Amino acid sequence: MTRPAIRDVDNVDRTARSATVYDEGRTAPLPDEWLKQAPDAPDAIGTAEDGIAGPGSLAERVRRPQTLISFGIAAAILWFFIRRLDIDPAAVWANVRQANPGVYALGFAAFYGSFFLRAHRWRHMLRRAGIDAAHGHPLPSTAGIIEIFLLSWFANCVVPAKLGDAYRSYLLKRDTGASFSTTLGTILAERLIDLTVLFIAMSGMGLVVFGGHLPGKAAQAVMVGSALLALGAVGVVVMWLSRTALERRLPVRVREQYARLHDGVFACLRRPQTFLAISVVIWLGEGLRLFLVAAALGADISVPTAIFVALMSSLLTTLPITPAGLGIVEGAVIVVLTLIGLDTPMAGSIALLDRVIGYWSIVAVGIVLYARRARREVI
Repeated sequence: MTRPAIRDVDNVDRTARSATVYDEGRTAPLPDEWLKQAPDAPDAIGTAEDGIAGPGSLAERVRRPQTLISFGIAAAILWFFIRRLDIDPAAVWANVRQANPGVYALGFAAFYGSFFLRAHRWRHMLRRAGIDAAHGHPLPSTAGIIEIFLLSWFANCVVPAKLGDAYRSYLLKRDTGASFSTTLGTILAERLIDLTVLFIAMSGMGLVVFGGHLPGKAAQAVMVGSALLALGAVGVVVMWLSRTALERRLPVRVREQYARLHDGVFACLRRPQTFLAISVVIWLGEGLRLFLVAAALGADISVPTAIFVALMSSLLTTLPITPAGLGIVEGAVIVVLTLIGLDTPMAGSIALLDRVIGYWSIVAVGIVLYARRARREVI
């Protein structure tokens, strides 16, 4: 079968994609043998946009050997730190039992309150990229967007390699019909903005806490942040300068996907001031959460220390070795907290209770939301 003629992308009016065959085949569906539809299961990660088949269900990915191995690595890393730092689990548990539940609950509030800010920022980004009711894609309510966020974070907590970002794009596509590639572009822009603010804030707080002599783990986190930020900056520059040349060299089946991805990224990066300001508040909230966890345990740490440790742990969750940095984050937090003078049982208690909020509670909430969404879509 002869494929439909593809117009030169340089002459395509990007604002009129919703009226072309390139927008998910809405007005002129492509032949079935050319465009495979996304799986009907509610748990598919990704989409089959323009012939790209979805990579499989979340439940299937959890059962894959790679995922099980990553959890094994996380357990080994945790065991290494416990043995190396001579942490007494009984002493850690004694600290946890004496924690102030009211102050600890405020830590939960600070963490989950940030999702309202994240949802507001992403809604604004999506509108910038032309994903809104005016363009035929009515967005979910704030509660609906927060649910998508929580499900994507849940995916990051149970599978390695940060697949939650692709899962978030898929969920919005499924709910609104919006382009997967454009949505993913807004998420990439969001990640770059967050990384920029995180790196600057973490480096600044590191200088305040440690002066010019960052300890090994802290220095490694700064190096990771530097590498990620440099990689992101280079990627953006290359995308901006080589758009036309690159699109002409791409296969027809991915050319328009890349164009939508490009549009989504730069629609959000052209005037990023509002997004940067929201990101600052979000990351300060991360520091507040860890400060409240420490306060609930009666540990005396400064606000700059809390911000630095919280941002360092957030940065380490990007490492694809284990799901959401499981094992790596806990070990790094304990090491850094002991370097500022806390005893290892207290440092271990802070790491444990902080990860109960930022990791284990997301797993618990995500299981409920995932099951509810699956049941709703089956019915």
